[in-house]
Parts: sequence; structure tokens; C-alpha cells
Amino acid sequence: MKAIGFSFNKISIERFSNKLEELKANTNINILEIIPAKADFIKTKEELISVKFEYTIKYDPEYAKIEFSGDMVLEAEPKMAKEVMKDWKDKKLSEEFRIFVFNIILRKANLKALELEDDLNLPLHIPLPFIQKEDK
Repeated sequence: MKAIGFSFNKISIERFSNKLEELKANTNINILEIIPAKADFIKTKEELISVKFEYTIKYDPEYAKIEFSGDMVLEAEPKMAKEVMKDWKDKKLSEEFRIFVFNIILRKANLKALELEDDLNLPLHIPLPFIQKEDK
């Protein structure tokens, strides 16, 4: 399986307060819809799957919120695509598929979120690597 398309439909960031007291950033990913996809510009023997998602970063207590929604198109073997569509009828996802999709969302959205957090002077929701002086 591989991702062949990804786009954001909504990006929203809002700060509710200026109090920086014991903030905790909570993240949430929701898969809203999974449907078969068609693309005339791609010639493939694989099946195409369209995934609609939401990704939210919420700073508690009531400090800020970042929201993303978007779509991605995945290319999968016909057997796997059938399994995904069958599982989705019951709003379930196999662990393999869920991990694959979530990692794509996290990679794309977290990069954008870090940029937006910097623009609004929000604390970063994930730690970045840094260099420290060695203790002797």
C-alpha cells in the first residue's frame, strides 16, 4: 500500500488564553470516511481508496486548539482494498491499515502544526531535539 495523494481541506488554529500554566497537549485522529476512489489520470492495477480524516491538537486547560481536516488517496492491492472496505462498514480498521494511515496524517499534520505553533508563539506539542553542553 502507498499514499498517492494528500490534501488539507481545513486548517484552523486559535488561542483562547495567555496563561501558560501546566499545559498539556492532547492529540486526536478521527477517520471520517473511507470510500473507493477513482482517478482517470492514474493507470494502475491496484485499487484506490479515499480516506477523509480530522486531526486535532488541544492544549488544556483551555489554552489553544489546532484542527486539520483533509483527504488522502491510497493505492492498495485489490484483496487489501476489499478487506478495508468490508471492515469500514462496521467502522473498524485493521491495525496494519490504521497504523499506516495514522502515520501519514501525523507526518503531514505535525509539520504544519509546528509551523503554526511557532507563528502564534504556542508551546510546541511535541519536543524537538536539542543540543546540551556535556556535564563533566
